[in-house]
Parts: sequence; C-alpha cells; structure tokens
Amino acid sequence: MNYNKQVISYCENFYKITNFVPMESDNITNKIIKIYREYIFRIDLNNPDDIRMVQELDHVVGKYIDDYVFRKEFQKEIVKVRIRKDVTDILKEMIKSIIKIFDKYEEETTKIVYVSHWI
Repeated sequence: MNYNKQVISYCENFYKITNFVPMESDNITNKIIKIYREYIFRIDLNNPDDIRMVQELDHVVGKYIDDYVFRKEFQKEIVKVRIRKDVTDILKEMIKSIIKIFDKYEEETTKIVYVSHWI
C-alpha cells in the first residue's frame, strides 16, 4: 500500500481539514493546516507513538475546524506557546503543544453534573 494512503487511513478528518477554507484574515488556521500536513506525512508508520500522535492531532484539528468556540480559544492560546531552543524536533514539540491546548480546553469545558434525588 502507498505510504500516503496508509497515513491518511489513520486520519479520519484529513479531507475535511485539508479542504477547509478559512477567512482571508485567519492566518493561524492556515498555519495549523500546514503544520498538520507537514507532520502527518513525515511520521514513521512502524512507530506506534507516531501513529497515536497523528490520530490525536487529527482529532484535535478536526475539532478546531468544527467548533467555533474551540477555534477562538485555541487561537488565543497558541500565540502563548513557547518552544525551548534546545529542542531538536520543533515540529513535534508544536504538535504536543497543540494537543495540550485541546486537553486543557476539554478539561475546562467538561463539567461534572450531579443529579440530585428528591425524596
């Protein structure tokens, strides 16, 4: 099987993400899509961690495309990301930061609802 087809098989949102057309003034979305494409096509398909990261990234960027509230929150948070100078793989660190932003968003927006029982 072709390498690109194998990679895309792990990315259920690939076509939705790559075909998304952001507003002209939205430079962050263009960069996120560029980072997404660049990262997924350079992974090692024999490394389960790389495959897991690609699946997570695909889920996060898919949510970014679909959810306007998350997109706005993400855009506020991504400009605060700082990458250390001693990092050897800047792209992978950026992907980790993107996933952390999503995890933080999920944690803050998911609320525990207690159901009270009336006697």
